[in-house]
Amino acid sequence: MSESKRVVVTGAGIISPIGIGRDKFWKGISAQTPGISKIELLSGSALPGHVAGEVKDFTDKTAKKEYLQAQRKSIKVMCREIQMGVASAHLALTNSELDMESIDHERLGVDFGANQMFSTPDVLSDGVFQCDEGGKFDFDRWGEEGLAGMEPLWLLKYLPNMPACHIGIHADARGPNNSLTLAEASGISAMGEALAIISTGRADMMLAGSTGSRIQPTKCLHAALWDEMAQYDDAAPGTWSRPFDASRRGQIAGEGACTFVFEEEEHAKARGAAIFGSILSSASCCVIDVDGTPRTQDALVGAISKALERAGVSPSDIGHINAHGLGSKQADIDEANAIHQVFGASASTVPVTAFKSVIGNSGAACGTLELAASLIGLQHGVVPATLNYSTPDNDCRLNIIHGEPLKTDNKLFLTVNVTAFGQAAALVACGV
Repeated sequence: MSESKRVVVTGAGIISPIGIGRDKFWKGISAQTPGISKIELLSGSALPGHVAGEVKDFTDKTAKKEYLQAQRKSIKVMCREIQMGVASAHLALTNSELDMESIDHERLGVDFGANQMFSTPDVLSDGVFQCDEGGKFDFDRWGEEGLAGMEPLWLLKYLPNMPACHIGIHADARGPNNSLTLAEASGISAMGEALAIISTGRADMMLAGSTGSRIQPTKCLHAALWDEMAQYDDAAPGTWSRPFDASRRGQIAGEGACTFVFEEEEHAKARGAAIFGSILSSASCCVIDVDGTPRTQDALVGAISKALERAGVSPSDIGHINAHGLGSKQADIDEANAIHQVFGASASTVPVTAFKSVIGNSGAACGTLELAASLIGLQHGVVPATLNYSTPDNDCRLNIIHGEPLKTDNKLFLTVNVTAFGQAAALVACGV
């Protein structure tokens, strides 16, 4: 990447379980406040103990009044995940202080990650009942009678490309626009594409972000059925997410959204923007056996190695790693092994933080929220601590930051994510 095409971060919009907006997010980090608690906004949940990283301050009322006033007419075709994503982009634009009247909108693009989105069972029920034939579903009646019972514009409310569409319309972004649906790897992958678009001169500004929820009713049912979810009946919910700790029992579901304003460095400097980070490189890798078994460690090694190579840095240069840190037994071991394979002798000393201990696993949104935690922490000279870590696991052997945030003057760091399907993404960034 040429120096003239260096990509910097000039704005962040954060919707998280520990706060909405940069200031509240940092307040939650500095106070080491867990965002994981009993679910309050959903009437029912299949998650163990009804515990998750829920954004309690984001409701239909606050969304319309505080974050989506300009999109009020479109809210009816936005599910909660889309609402959070669009709201985070609005916050990012405000935070960046871009003059939307004077910028070249042809040079502003959007790259956004999202989970697959699902409607709730009650949304489908009227249509299903229209096709009831003595207690059996009559498929032949669905086309004419069943669909007529569905809510208008049903599909638009749940398409994972809709956050980028709504954001593009809101910002009048006429540059490149793309959507990625790669589960937990979505956020880093979207930011990687935005980085490539600016660095190759196809845009001067990109809104890069992701949104996700794993506590939506259908999603939490999937999690309860197929994933290793933690539960500790004798412990406070805020202690249930324990990445890399020997006592960990699984992951905790979460939700959230985060959008960054990426700018070409000279463009940002010309308008006097406040820069709080730079994005050096990104890489992704997918490794899976022919029988469908994901090879998590190999995928992470591939993504991390290539990201470091593209950034032109060595493992010894890295000040900290913001790990995927799922909290599942084997997943954390696979990630630790990948770090040891790439970092060699320094793997046991490089500081590692796992932010899912604070906010849970939101799926597509985790990568952007974790990047935000590192960038904002470094603005204050620290790396956020991992919560609930007390007993090292001999199968991981990592230098987990815990107890207190780590004071540091090394601003270079690596953040990584990986999916249950063997898709890994890594990004190298630098704070200020």
